[in-house]
Amino acid sequence: MDKMKKKQIYMRTKKIVTLFVILFSLLISRLFWIQIVKGASYRNVADKQHAREIRVAPARGNIFDRNNVQLTNSLTQKTLFIFKDVILNDSQSLELLKDKLYLSDEEIEIISRSNNKIIEIPLKEPISDDVYIKGVIIEDKILRYDNKNILSHVIGYLKKSENTGEYGIEKEYNDILKMNEKYGIKSVTVDGKQRIIPGLNDTLVISEKKTNTNSVKLTVDINMQNIVEKAMDEKNVKGAIIIVEVATGDILAIASRPNINQNDVETNFGSSEMDFYNKALEVSYPPGSIFKTVVLISALEKGLIGLDDVFFCKGYEDLSNFQIKCNNSDGHGEITAYDAFCQSCNSAFIQIGKLIGSKEIIQTAKRLGFGSKVQNILIEAEGNLPAHNELLGPAIGNISIGQSSIEVTPIQVSNMMMIIANDGLRKSISIVDSIVTEEGRLVKKVNRIEEERVFSKALCKDIKKCLEGVVNSGTAKNMNVSGIGGAAGKTGSAENIKEKTHAWFSGYFPTDNPKYVITVFIEEGGSGSKIAVPIFEKIVKSISNI
Repeated sequence: MDKMKKKQIYMRTKKIVTLFVILFSLLISRLFWIQIVKGASYRNVADKQHAREIRVAPARGNIFDRNNVQLTNSLTQKTLFIFKDVILNDSQSLELLKDKLYLSDEEIEIISRSNNKIIEIPLKEPISDDVYIKGVIIEDKILRYDNKNILSHVIGYLKKSENTGEYGIEKEYNDILKMNEKYGIKSVTVDGKQRIIPGLNDTLVISEKKTNTNSVKLTVDINMQNIVEKAMDEKNVKGAIIIVEVATGDILAIASRPNINQNDVETNFGSSEMDFYNKALEVSYPPGSIFKTVVLISALEKGLIGLDDVFFCKGYEDLSNFQIKCNNSDGHGEITAYDAFCQSCNSAFIQIGKLIGSKEIIQTAKRLGFGSKVQNILIEAEGNLPAHNELLGPAIGNISIGQSSIEVTPIQVSNMMMIIANDGLRKSISIVDSIVTEEGRLVKKVNRIEEERVFSKALCKDIKKCLEGVVNSGTAKNMNVSGIGGAAGKTGSAENIKEKTHAWFSGYFPTDNPKYVITVFIEEGGSGSKIAVPIFEKIVKSISNI
């Protein structure tokens, strides 16, 4: 009996021990899984529950000019990172914000109304290191853009609160510029109520290293860009200016006005002046007398006229049931094709247009790049060329002087002028030179279209003679750059649908071995001679000193 009892007790004990061992093994296995296998993951989750993140550097590569001047990530600013919930629940901290950090009542109100838990405000004045305010961290923050907004329509901007390009080079080269999301972020330790824990945030470090650190190098020369933007801002004009290097097709400067604020793009929403559009590329306009260059090329190439052929201007031209006036209402009288171009005579050019025909003029325009994109990186409008019924009958009158439904972009006009300056060769226009490292070392050149002959050198020689005549004795004779190499080009004044006049001047400099094509377009600026020509002259004089 005793033996049976002992055996039963032994068996029960054995089962209990076995069960305990199994349970203990399961517990150890679970702990191993939690602490060893998934430990890092769980620690990250726990850390996130007790950390808030502030961005102190952009997680993007740089954008450089042609000389490796950094156009982004170049400005560091002392910044207040204000934890809203902490500040608003502490009257002493609120008073210190005003007394020590010089925040106004209006700024405090903005903080209280903000939907963000962390509000960033630039530090107004230097403060001593011993200043401590509960709920406020002061950090050096690298800004993606400075406050000058230079080249803003080209560089573009990012989506709000995202590391993604929304417009411009930022968008078109987003995959090249974008780094790992966590680079540039510092973690701030908070308690269960999301309040900063004092003493744990004295030294914040960026925990993630950079990856995918490629950058983009533009063709733009920032010195020329500054000259162009200054020229527009001094005159307080709307429109666009472009400088293109004749030998390469590189865009050296390109500006559009009104400007955009890259750091606060929402301020431009709803603008009636189309601030967000790059008017050098994205908006097309009637060319006016600039288009007479196309008509002259077409007539000379087909052998329909010579520069010495004489036409008669009586101050207007009759076309079916309407009349088009010349810019000289008294009439030029007898006038050669050369002088008609230099003086921008509407009557003579309508007569020349009739010799050519609408369809042939439009075909010549297409060969010069009108009606299609001339660069393939940034968004660009194709403009408009008349077709079908728009070419019939009396339409030749308006077509010959750049009106009708013709619309062109400033970059297309620059392309035409560059073809002429290059003696009939079309060069590939580009705004991006290459992909480079963050230090500016070459990774890959951007592919370009091979150059193409559009017109003969002999034809371009005649056109150049006429363009020089415009400056020497024609509608741009008020320009004075003869002492620094001279210039050649064509003025234009074109009415829009609001019956306001756009001003154009596009030309090249110097006249011998041209280096630069410059196109000035002033929206609703009036006469090309009076507003666009003086701006062109000022730019030429400024860049000749670089």
